[in-house]
Amino acid sequence: MSALWIAHVHVTDAEAYGKYAKLAGPAIAEHGGAFMARGGRYVTLEGAERARHVVAKFPSVEAAEACYNSDAYQEALSHARGASERDLVIVELTED
Repeated sequence: MSALWIAHVHVTDAEAYGKYAKLAGPAIAEHGGAFMARGGRYVTLEGAERARHVVAKFPSVEAAEACYNSDAYQEALSHARGASERDLVIVELTED
């Protein structure tokens, strides 16, 4: 069953976060992930306001978790830590 990787982000250091983004994209693609939304128009109805929202679709929850735990993604993530406030969840789709 496919899964969505959903991140809500408030960037506090654009330069460092740019380094994360440059490395994260290839790591996500390497694990079968494809971006469905990056930035763009949004409406916050509940919860903390985050200016950036990213949704990627993966073949499975396991593939998304493997991506997150991979050396390549962890290297990317080292640039996001301290450069952003992030919430990230992986959600299994009910239908493919």
